[in-house]
Amino acid sequence: MTKNPPPLQQNPYYEGVPTYMTEVYDWAYVDPNWVRALDRNLVVKTLLFLNDQRLMRRYLAQLQPGQRVWQLAHVYGDLVQRAAEKVGPHGEFVLTDVTPIQIEHGSRKLKDMPWAKVIRSDAADYQPEGRFDVICSFFLLHEVPEQKKREIVEHMLEQLPDDGKLVFVDYHNPARWQPIRYILKLVNHYLEPFANALWQHEISHYAKQPERYHWEKETIFGGVYQCVIVTKKR
Repeated sequence: MTKNPPPLQQNPYYEGVPTYMTEVYDWAYVDPNWVRALDRNLVVKTLLFLNDQRLMRRYLAQLQPGQRVWQLAHVYGDLVQRAAEKVGPHGEFVLTDVTPIQIEHGSRKLKDMPWAKVIRSDAADYQPEGRFDVICSFFLLHEVPEQKKREIVEHMLEQLPDDGKLVFVDYHNPARWQPIRYILKLVNHYLEPFANALWQHEISHYAKQPERYHWEKETIFGGVYQCVIVTKKR
């Protein structure tokens, strides 16, 4: 006789995972069977309409060997390896995530890089030892509720040193002529309920005191995506 699966609260892959993750993104980021199927470069390329390399390069271009870098969430494909490799053994690369299965995948990818650490933590709560040169949110903000967006952005700003930078790569409000706009409207309606907020607000909207910082934004692929670099005003 086939045994019934354990309830979510008894499943180690769901322990301590925020409710919005299990209710909205179970299929994408929590259920280990789905995660194993989706964690592939080809999937990333398809979901980003062949813009994956352009977007990853925006992030990787901000990294230098020997830096301390914090990436707020695991990303499917090989991005975390590439980021850690660029930082190199004279630096430190820290990857945090809130879900056990993402920690498992990130740890596997980075196991041969002793300068890379994988830590389970909510992006808004992680308390690092020392300061980071670069802090990156790569396609995280569109996946979290409004209040969590505010908490994450503000926490990142709190960790920003005078000579450091924040990197946000995420969705944006596409131009009306961009046909992908109408595909994403359907995707957001059915699968990404927190993503439309980035169509309506700049990322700086989620900071308590945005005027204290420089917000340098580049839009990509007809406005579908954005890369925002944040530094402190001198």
